Amino acid sequence: MDHSHHMEMSYTDPNSTMPPSHHHPTTSASHSHGGGDSNMMMMMPMTFYFGFENVQLLFSGLVINTAGEMAGAFVAVFLLAMFYEGLKIARESLLRKSQVSIRYNSMPVPGPNGTILMETHKTVGQQMLSFPHLLQTVLHIIQVVISYFLMLIFMTYNGYLCIAVAAGAGTGYFLFSWKKAVVVDITEHCH
Repeated sequence: MDHSHHMEMSYTDPNSTMPPSHHHPTTSASHSHGGGDSNMMMMMPMTFYFGFENVQLLFSGLVINTAGEMAGAFVAVFLLAMFYEGLKIARESLLRKSQVSIRYNSMPVPGPNGTILMETHKTVGQQMLSFPHLLQTVLHIIQVVISYFLMLIFMTYNGYLCIAVAAGAGTGYFLFSWKKAVVVDITEHCH
């Protein structure tokens, strides 16, 4: 059903500390499908801004209204982004430690002067019904949820929170990724 002809401006609270440019048109309360009073609904800004009043963070009851609350949120988001990067590296490390079956495959490749060289590749696997795979599954779920939380935090368009996400991810990568194993195939013949 098309409701585009019922568009009107949302109620603007004169006591709101949100800049006026951040109020956007919404449908009227009589045509709201959300089940609440859309006139009192807080609108999400669609441009980057630096502010610390009426910043809703992930949940309806978690609203930042002071500089101290923003500083606390900055630290929490920074640490969450760092934890996310550490979790990615930890999952890789756990996966390498839990590999249970190793299979070696050899294949002939042409060598210099018409000779044939044998290249060996190692294939590793896991058992589906095992504790390591269950642990990887749980950690994957946690990683996905955290990644979506970080995305939604960035989508508040609050400059302070966006900086916290980026700085936390960068710091986490710097602290944890140097341990990441890099596989180098010494039999690589392509130059």
